[in-house]
Amino acid sequence: MAITLAQAKLNTQDDYDTTVIDEFRKDSPLLDALPFQQSVNPAGGGATLDYSYRRLVTQATAETRALYSEYSKQNVTTEKITGTLAEIGGAYEIDRRIAHLGSAATDEIALQTAQKIKAARARFNDEVVNGDTAVDADGFDGLDKALTGSSTEITGGKDWSAFVDAVSYLTVLDDLDELQSELDGPGTMLIANKAVLMKVRAAARRANLYTKSPVDGLTSPSGAPLTREMVGDLVLVEAGEKAGSNDPVIPVDGTGTTDIYIVRLGLDGFHGVTTAGGNIVRTKLPDFSTAGAVKTGEVYLENVGVALKATRAAAVLRSVKVR
Repeated sequence: MAITLAQAKLNTQDDYDTTVIDEFRKDSPLLDALPFQQSVNPAGGGATLDYSYRRLVTQATAETRALYSEYSKQNVTTEKITGTLAEIGGAYEIDRRIAHLGSAATDEIALQTAQKIKAARARFNDEVVNGDTAVDADGFDGLDKALTGSSTEITGGKDWSAFVDAVSYLTVLDDLDELQSELDGPGTMLIANKAVLMKVRAAARRANLYTKSPVDGLTSPSGAPLTREMVGDLVLVEAGEKAGSNDPVIPVDGTGTTDIYIVRLGLDGFHGVTTAGGNIVRTKLPDFSTAGAVKTGEVYLENVGVALKATRAAAVLRSVKVR
């Protein structure tokens, strides 16, 4: 069974949990749309949070057959991938004397919770792109590691730095078409940094392909419907900054080049993983009903990871010059 954050919200028992889930969804198109397969069942003694699957590496062939002959034997190639689910979040401490000063929307508990949500979102995005268990054993492997050396890693490099008119900007769309052509189906999301998305928006506007689509049930702080940016059917996802810093998740290096990722979401493509019956988002508010002046609160994504079921369900365009 697969579940999104919007569906997980329906299973919550507390209005505050519902609000926290919506906050995770609002500023993370990836977390909002990513289907999480509820498949890991750590039951029994010595239970683990490991998830194993076979990644499709090559495609099946087909041919014509002459009378009284046999088909050539050919099997698809798969690669066994194993990962361990991670927990991503943070904790804070609040003195009971300042916990509820000010309005409910801006008191210390609301402030600290909102900032931990922001940080957890940022760290999840970072893991999806840059995660490497060889560097951080408590995280999970991301797209950069999965696509390095694969058939969908385009390394030729493109130069988007000199585009100054409507005609030259259309080259951006041609390059995106080339990137999408590496997938085994229509792409769902383009994941990149601000510098890349600025170029993509400009090109899409000139080709009348840029749109904003409202997200059902979500509103901005002003009360207006929350929207997602799209180029055709492709959702634009800004990878943002790393948690606790201003360093971009997908940097622009000293030569002005960067990388662009595209994914096809689906349980046969790129998707999230969690435990069977898991709620994904957890909130622990400070409990001031018991003795003690300083209490702890926590916000975290519980037991999450990602899976790339087919190599051609994701692709990366390396070394795109944007500056």
